[in-house]
Amino acid sequence: MIGVWAAISAAVAVAAGAFGAHGASGPQEAEWLRTGGLYQLIHAVAALAIMGVARGPAVMLLAGGAIFSVTLYAMAFGAPRWFGAITPIGGTLLIVGWLWAGWLYWRG
Repeated sequence: MIGVWAAISAAVAVAAGAFGAHGASGPQEAEWLRTGGLYQLIHAVAALAIMGVARGPAVMLLAGGAIFSVTLYAMAFGAPRWFGAITPIGGTLLIVGWLWAGWLYWRG
């Protein structure tokens, strides 16, 4: 199931980046879509790469990427700016996922 969610996440990231490049209503909105798309895509690919060895961290990367990116996407499409206060929760999950993966790989 991780692979399915990672593939969907990557597809959403590409769509967000494309919309940011061609249909965003302003430069700030385009930047939110670009940043969200970049982070979501990187972490979807990372989750695919590690899911066979580090399932927990892969899930953490997908969840963190989704929270981080979706809050930026929401603001780009008109959600209140306070959504930006949620974004760091996603970033924290990304950091935890990477540290967890590193710990699993370190201990062998």
